[in-house]
Amino acid sequence: MEPLKREIAHRFVSLASPTAARNGAGFHPCQGLYHTPKGARPRTALIATHYNVDFSEHYLADEMAALGFGFLGWNTRFRGAETYFLLDHALIDIAVGIRWLREEAGVEQVVLLGNSGGGSLLAAYQSHARAGELGEAPTHRIPGWPRLPQLDDLPAADLYISLNAHPGRPEVLTAWMDPSVVDESDAFSVDPALDMFDPANGPPYAPEFVLRYRAGQVARNHRISAWARAELENLASRGYSDRVFTLPRTWADLRFMDGTLDPSDRPIGSCYAGKPARANFGPFGIGYSCTLRTWLSMWSLDDSGCCGAPHLERIFEPSLVIQSRGDTGVFPSDAEAIFASLGARDKRLDWVDGDHYLQQPEDARAAVALRIAEWLGARAG
Repeated sequence: MEPLKREIAHRFVSLASPTAARNGAGFHPCQGLYHTPKGARPRTALIATHYNVDFSEHYLADEMAALGFGFLGWNTRFRGAETYFLLDHALIDIAVGIRWLREEAGVEQVVLLGNSGGGSLLAAYQSHARAGELGEAPTHRIPGWPRLPQLDDLPAADLYISLNAHPGRPEVLTAWMDPSVVDESDAFSVDPALDMFDPANGPPYAPEFVLRYRAGQVARNHRISAWARAELENLASRGYSDRVFTLPRTWADLRFMDGTLDPSDRPIGSCYAGKPARANFGPFGIGYSCTLRTWLSMWSLDDSGCCGAPHLERIFEPSLVIQSRGDTGVFPSDAEAIFASLGARDKRLDWVDGDHYLQQPEDARAAVALRIAEWLGARAG
């Protein structure tokens, strides 16, 4: 029997943050859209947010509202501003949305919906919230960055859902970055021995090449981190605090071109930006532009607080992991790693048909919404 679906109401929510006031032009740092069944005040609501993507009109928002739940598509001050992202401030902005759900919308149970990059961001949020409750201070590794006391007062959520989520921001960038870059200032410099697009190397890629390639990706991340820390010191000696730099070639995961690696139903020879070889040398990509502090806060394997596993291990609330079999950028091993890292005893991993955005098959979004609703119905009060 099909569940009863209801008319949807939308409410724009725009709020200041403890660490950012209303902008002079008039907009608030924290903004979102609250989706609810018309005329209802749901007791259970989901919140979804991302490092930089606008989630106010998230594709599951109306689907979940039609099933009787609230859904806050929430944006921090960094929506559309990934270049300047700083984790501490993003977590404080997320807390603004959760407090609004509880204090203004009357929600009793808040569900973190960690979709795509938002999976590790909301895992970091829940981890920091629990640390604050336990009186544990989060670790900050960014040189010269003061610890923000507002991090001690983040309200924790009640349940956690990972939907087609990357394991962590540094992890996904490193898995996608091109290790054949010889000179970071020359976007077209290539070491042929590490070039995944050179037919001499594959696909398919030999195990020895895969090992060298993955090691090269990690080494590149470490090199950039070491340079960023040194450059911050250099700037400080000159009286400056930060600068922007660009990062070329971040569409180079071997799994884009070789279906024998991490097998799934994904289309081979494709990535979120189209053909990998063309996208890799194009002007758009994750981490393409960032400040030194943003690199250390979000992308660095050495320094970032956006790595997934350390935070997932501190999530003990009931957790659901949903992964599309046809996702071209999140792979089976990613979903399995997220599931294994979760500290919850009550956790489940579900595989579904569809692509990353659940645009295909035609009923993919409705099917996932119903799956979430059924899971919540057994756990949410």
